[in-house]
Amino acid sequence: MVARDSFWKPVLTAAAVAIFIGALGGTLTDTGIWYQSLLKPSWQPPDWLFGPAWTVIFALATMSAVYAWRNADTRVQREWVIGLFALNGFLNVLWSLLFFALRRPDWALVEVVFLWLSILLPITVFWRFAKAASLYLLPYLLWVSFAAFLNLTVVRLNGPFS
Repeated sequence: MVARDSFWKPVLTAAAVAIFIGALGGTLTDTGIWYQSLLKPSWQPPDWLFGPAWTVIFALATMSAVYAWRNADTRVQREWVIGLFALNGFLNVLWSLLFFALRRPDWALVEVVFLWLSILLPITVFWRFAKAASLYLLPYLLWVSFAAFLNLTVVRLNGPFS
C-alpha cells in the first residue's frame, strides 16, 4: 500500500495544482470587447487555439513536476521542485491578471520576462537529476517565448496604456 500511495500522491497533487492554476488564469482571461478591440498581428493564432495549447502545456508541466519529484534524491531537491512550480504558477496567473483583468499589456510585457525565467530555471535545475522533467518544460518555454513576442507586438500596435 505504501508504494501505491507514493506513486499516486505526486501525480494527483501536481494534477490538482495544474488544474487550479489553469482555472484561475482562465477566470482572469477576458477575451471580451476590450481584448477584441486591440490591434493584433496577422500571425497571431486564432483565439480557439490558446485553450488547447495551454491544456497541453499544463499537462506537460504536470508530468515534469511528477518526474522531478520522483527523481529528487533529497528533501531539499523536492522543496526546490515545489518552490519552482509555485513561483511559476504565481507568475502565470499574474500575467493573466496584468494583461486581461487590469488591461495593462505593457505591465504584462515586463512580467513575462520573469515568467520566462521561471520556466528556464527549473529546466536547468532539474537537468541534474531529472532530464525528462526538463524536456517536458521545453514546449512551455517555447510557447511563452512566442507569447512574449506577441505581447510585445500588441503593446507596439496599441500603446500607450493607462
